[in-house]
Amino acid sequence: MKINVALLFGGVSSEHEVSCKSVASVAENINREKYNIHMIGITQEGQWQYYNGPIGLVKENRWEDTAYTCPAFLSPDRSVHGILFNHDGKLTSRKIDVVFPVLHGKNGEDGTMQGLLEIAGIPYVGCNVLASAICMDKDICHTVLANAGVPQVRWLTYFSGCDYAAAAEEVGRELGWPVFVKPANAGSSVGITKVKKQADLRAAFDLAFKNDRKILVEEAVKNPIEIECSVLGNDEVVVAGPGEIVPAEEFYTYDAKYNNAESLLYIPARIPEETAAEVREIAKKAYHALGCRGMARVDFLIDGDTKKIYLNEPNTLPGFTDISMYPKLLVASGMKYSEIIDRLLELALEP
Repeated sequence: MKINVALLFGGVSSEHEVSCKSVASVAENINREKYNIHMIGITQEGQWQYYNGPIGLVKENRWEDTAYTCPAFLSPDRSVHGILFNHDGKLTSRKIDVVFPVLHGKNGEDGTMQGLLEIAGIPYVGCNVLASAICMDKDICHTVLANAGVPQVRWLTYFSGCDYAAAAEEVGRELGWPVFVKPANAGSSVGITKVKKQADLRAAFDLAFKNDRKILVEEAVKNPIEIECSVLGNDEVVVAGPGEIVPAEEFYTYDAKYNNAESLLYIPARIPEETAAEVREIAKKAYHALGCRGMARVDFLIDGDTKKIYLNEPNTLPGFTDISMYPKLLVASGMKYSEIIDRLLELALEP
């Protein structure tokens, strides 16, 4: 008997479009002989729709308002254990065995969707509510990892309405220049600015505060080498990589990730094996310290001069597009894309 899998995608998030590309890759590579897939898209306005059309329309983010959709949503009622369909006011249901929330950023990766799935009693791929929320909030994540002894850059945290003049003085005194200004809760480099002098700090604060009421200012690593690892597992984990990113722009912005073909990926990373081994060990340590399960992509920066390693951030629902590093690293380690999906679903169904 096939396993019923719900693939959630889209979402009320700045990463809506990336989610559509990710879920298309998952749908194209999942083992259809083992799984029945049920795709549920969430519009940027928060409407839930069951989608049963061509995968290409999803990849192009043209799935909404088509003949292939009907209103449907995951029920929080455990007796339903799945999807409720709304056909002209008449509700019908379909049981779902496991959910893969292929959602990035807010309202999908931050513990909110995980909370709904916990209430519904439906197993799901990825980290639980607490780990998802911790990893999404860069400030809290830094704090937990610092307590675990994981190497990171120095950072300062500010809230909307802060005294800007005092903050600017503190940044210059404590961190120096350049720095990165980031929303505490956002992904895919949305709202991030590299600031080289105090005169440009205000604009960076304003941009970051458009994305979140809490922001971080982090010291910049000199001549950084950008490194990523893929972690797969629950208690016992596999760490694949690291791979190296050479962004087409000064840092790995949203545009450099998804729209600029000049960004380069190197698998394996062009670093000594002893450094790669240390990166993998730190990734594993951070994964367990944060309480992660299922998967995470763990990103690092290596100082090009001192060769010191800094953990940049974990990503609990990393991209699954055809250019995404998470599946690429696992494929390079010997797994097939379909095997990665299969393993994630198996991990979700573990007690």
